Amino acid sequence: MKLSEKIISGKRPYIVAGPCSAESEEQVMRVCKEIASTHSAQLLRAGIWKPRTRPDSFEGLGEKALPWIVNAGKETGLPTTVEVANKLHVEQALKAGVDVLWIGARTTVNPFAVQEIADALRGSDISIMIKNPVNPDVQLWMGAFERFAKVGITDLSAIHRGFSIYNHPKYRNVPNWELPILFKENMPEIPLICDPSHITGNRELLFEVSQKAMDLNFEGLMIETHLDPDNAWSDAAQQITPERLKNILDSLVLRTPELNTGVASQIDEIRMKVSTLDDRLFDLLSERMLLSEGVGKLKRENNITILQQEHWSNLIQKRLNKSDEYTLSRAFVRQLMDAIHQESIRHQTAIMNPEKKI
Repeated sequence: MKLSEKIISGKRPYIVAGPCSAESEEQVMRVCKEIASTHSAQLLRAGIWKPRTRPDSFEGLGEKALPWIVNAGKETGLPTTVEVANKLHVEQALKAGVDVLWIGARTTVNPFAVQEIADALRGSDISIMIKNPVNPDVQLWMGAFERFAKVGITDLSAIHRGFSIYNHPKYRNVPNWELPILFKENMPEIPLICDPSHITGNRELLFEVSQKAMDLNFEGLMIETHLDPDNAWSDAAQQITPERLKNILDSLVLRTPELNTGVASQIDEIRMKVSTLDDRLFDLLSERMLLSEGVGKLKRENNITILQQEHWSNLIQKRLNKSDEYTLSRAFVRQLMDAIHQESIRHQTAIMNPEKKI
């Protein structure tokens, strides 16, 4: 691979695979060879420095492990990538001959760290992949790309790895799919790949999330792969064998974003009906807010608080109880009602507290 070429190009899905952590030279070489033998990846990964939550956890073997992944890349003919979190990591990775660098979620959240790495790469033509920050902040994610673009880095890709949340019943990091969609809306030129390993934290959910990413037209996937996942030194529950990786990839249904002429007119006809319904929805919401303003005037005249908790609790419960009848998920009904309520509060606040000079 020439570094001037775009790292993510060609047929979907572009696959990044390899162990969460480089544990030994033999481990890295063996797993990378098995991945390559099944043609399951276009880019090999390995964790060299591991930013762990607790200091006594395995934090990677550091610089001495860099030649292991680089040599595995040479042996298989595939480019390689490692995570970097500071200027020293960048210098050591470049010196070792790593082809692609990725910025982890814990680093993306810190603009000072991102700027330090960007400055260290000024004038380079290396490929950079940037994971979303741990918190759901699309502006912060976009800002990281802007920092690298300003120092002349042109081959940039995004990795969606989900967002931190406390004790979620299903995901290690919730996907919040609307956020990578918003990112793509603002930066359509940036390829977007999904990291289902970190989203799920559970190998049994990898296929489900990988398929969802493909259905949302992501360009690729980053999947942690290990010869003996159960005994991996880090993130054992989310890693899979090269054989399982191939099975997942072979099972994916790949759909095209293009509309063929046979179905385009049918979809356009339905979309016109949807648009008409959307117009009616917004007209109704506008009428509803006028009624809220009327309530706000009465509350102002009678010195009553905007929030009436008992009324709101009863109202939201009524709607949630009818979610099956609406054929809508309870989560959507709750989210929609919360949004309507907040907009109603905004309208009533404007009535209750008009701007005035004091």
